[in-house]
Amino acid sequence: MSKKKKITGVKTANAQKSNNDNTASKKAIVMGTDKKSRFPLIAVILSAVFIAGGVYYAVNSGKSSASYDTSNVTLSSTASKVTYPVNLFDDNKARHYAYKGQDVTIKYFILKSSDGIIRAAFDACDVCWPAGKGYYQDGDSMVCRNCGRRFASVLVNEVQGGCNPAPLKRKIEGDQLVIDIIDILEGKQYFNFAGKV
Repeated sequence: MSKKKKITGVKTANAQKSNNDNTASKKAIVMGTDKKSRFPLIAVILSAVFIAGGVYYAVNSGKSSASYDTSNVTLSSTASKVTYPVNLFDDNKARHYAYKGQDVTIKYFILKSSDGIIRAAFDACDVCWPAGKGYYQDGDSMVCRNCGRRFASVLVNEVQGGCNPAPLKRKIEGDQLVIDIIDILEGKQYFNFAGKV
């Protein structure tokens, strides 16, 4: 065999081997079996999982996770007030309640502030109410689930407007905290989401 034919044969064999290697390499990349390309693929998958988790958290973390107690709220159409034992709030923990009216559910919370006064406010404010997220307690503060602003417990029911929890009138009669239904209904504006996006 001549030297020229030998070189051409070697070149052809090398070209076929190169084509086969390229095809195998492309197939491995597409199938995800290429050892070199596994890290980027895993990184992309993990990134997608973290992004999806972050989106889920952002969408759901702000939503009120407070359990609203309706057991102590009288739903009778003849009732004029709701009452709670004063000692229920001795632990300084905010308790969330809901009054189910005819066409809207009005949410509010009650807590004993650090100065020993039992306070009540709607679970909404003048600014963030359209988000429908309300407040949660963090130590001695109530925190807006929508904007993150913090409000000292001693200012609940004292300061109003802006992002402050909207005050709810209440009174103490003997060993009972009393809230008139008519005052609860004053908060209807904060929970009427008809037409809100």
